[in-house]
Amino acid sequence: MPDSHPLRFDGRVVLITGAAIGLGRAYAHAFAEKGAHVIVNDLPPAPGSSNGAQELADALTRKGHSAFAVSCSVLEADELMRQVLSRHGRIDVIVNNAGFLRDAAFHKMTSAQWEAICDVHLTGTFRVTRAAWPHLRAANYGRIIMTSSCAGLFGNFGQANYAAAKMGLLGLAQTLAIEGARHDVRVNVIAPLATSRLTEGVLPPALLARLQPEQIAPVVLALSHESCTRTGQIFEVGGGYAWRLRWQRSEMLDLGVDTPLQSDVLDQFKELGDLAGVADSMGRIARRLGLENAR
Repeated sequence: MPDSHPLRFDGRVVLITGAAIGLGRAYAHAFAEKGAHVIVNDLPPAPGSSNGAQELADALTRKGHSAFAVSCSVLEADELMRQVLSRHGRIDVIVNNAGFLRDAAFHKMTSAQWEAICDVHLTGTFRVTRAAWPHLRAANYGRIIMTSSCAGLFGNFGQANYAAAKMGLLGLAQTLAIEGARHDVRVNVIAPLATSRLTEGVLPPALLARLQPEQIAPVVLALSHESCTRTGQIFEVGGGYAWRLRWQRSEMLDLGVDTPLQSDVLDQFKELGDLAGVADSMGRIARRLGLENAR
């Protein structure tokens, strides 16, 4: 069945980190087929191993697409961006996808396990995005995808390091969405659920068979397109479905502004359980304190 609303990326330069296999590979194929110049980034191969990033770039090129590989860590973002700009002179889309796991129950987790995960998922995403940021601002255009996780959104046993890094990406994305708005730089977050190195051995095989990486790509392309004006939003994606998530406040519990907290606060907390509405608590506080026009 033909695509009734084809999204084209002709002339756009798209950088995908962690692109050699899994989700990144699916994204690379999808963007290439839509006319993008695709930069396939992944780690250099281990001695005696094949270069997956280069093999993917070569495969795309043989199909007539525009692709080239940059084999380096996301922590070497300045060199990565130098090669992108040397090749194309611009950057339009960044899909921050690189990552891996170092799972351990928190009481057994080492500093090395914590730092390794935060270095790649959070600091690596920061470095890649920061290296591109001046060029996106100068061009007054950019689309950035941050890859979080259900573990980051909701927590998961044995993944304190991974969850903390993935949740940190939400804060980074929210801030960049604000800072990038005047330059048409849109920043959104996805929490994908798909078969990958990170989910194999964690999810049941029958479920993994239904969660193909290719099912995530349409949402990534939609959020990366020039016609997309969404920014600062979070989407769970998997199995052919997508959901948007948001934060929500309960109604406000008045603890008293000018008096010490009452001893029955814990009992009053039951009033905070109702999330049926969307409360403008901060607005109500500002009005009460006479700060409506404060900046």
